[in-house]
Amino acid sequence: MTALRKLGSSDLEVFPLALGGNVFGWTADEATSFAVLDAYTAAGGNFVDSADSYSAWIEGNQGGESETVIGNWIKARGNRSDVVIATKVSQHPQFQGLSAANIKAAADASLRRLGTDHIDLYYTHFDKPETPVEEIVGALDELVRAGKVRHIAASNISPERLRASLEFSDREGLARYVAIQPHYNLVSRDTYEGELRGLAEQSGLAAVPYFALAAGFLTGKYRPGTTVDSARAGAAGKHLETERGRRVLTALDEIAQSHDVPVATVALAWLAAQPTVAAPIASARTVEQLPALLGVADLRLDAPEVDRLTEASA
Repeated sequence: MTALRKLGSSDLEVFPLALGGNVFGWTADEATSFAVLDAYTAAGGNFVDSADSYSAWIEGNQGGESETVIGNWIKARGNRSDVVIATKVSQHPQFQGLSAANIKAAADASLRRLGTDHIDLYYTHFDKPETPVEEIVGALDELVRAGKVRHIAASNISPERLRASLEFSDREGLARYVAIQPHYNLVSRDTYEGELRGLAEQSGLAAVPYFALAAGFLTGKYRPGTTVDSARAGAAGKHLETERGRRVLTALDEIAQSHDVPVATVALAWLAAQPTVAAPIASARTVEQLPALLGVADLRLDAPEVDRLTEASA
């Protein structure tokens, strides 16, 4: 059985792949989403990532569709205690921003959609510099004290604001971030490496990177002269135009072939081997896409392989 990883300083133990819920209620309908969630948990997975805004960008959607699907699945399976649920606040059309009042109202709305009395990991989705960190952390602390949230975390936040938040928590004895969710992958390293990662290391935060497969580019399905039927094809395909993108694909191909595993597995394994990273996030809109993602739990790259990919992605 795959060993779980401790999430920062929290008491949460998570599977080394977080299942992205952004596709639930978007490119995966409820029945397909249930099948993906069933297959993920059957393989030992226990860490599901969502946000209250998923998927408000689709015409006819309100936001919260992903949480509703996850909530319906938890109710149908009766497995709430077996799953670590992460969701986020700040971007829902009706709950914009990080004011104290909004954080509390949005959390209550998420709890209703999820059909649960607590959120295991609650992220600020996008930081709002116009709101003092004292107000944000204070509101999150109230949710923790009320038992509505177990642990708090931050996504898309600057090193300066993260440091100020942690210092305030420590000074006042309030709930403290245990994780960070950065944009981070083999073709986007400067979005995390450097000051932000250094602060995470210093502060004992776990990283749970999103866009771990660069919108699908790091699955290897995007090649010169190919057309991919995907809602994210434009974002992924642009990496083919860069020398770095082509270098990374070449290195991934070689290492994947030597291990007889899919390219996506190697890309996720490189992330999982990086300092602070507890579990990359990747989503599957079909059950057939899952094995390549789940493989990260069993693949350990050796130091030369990690270095090869690090050099190719420089």
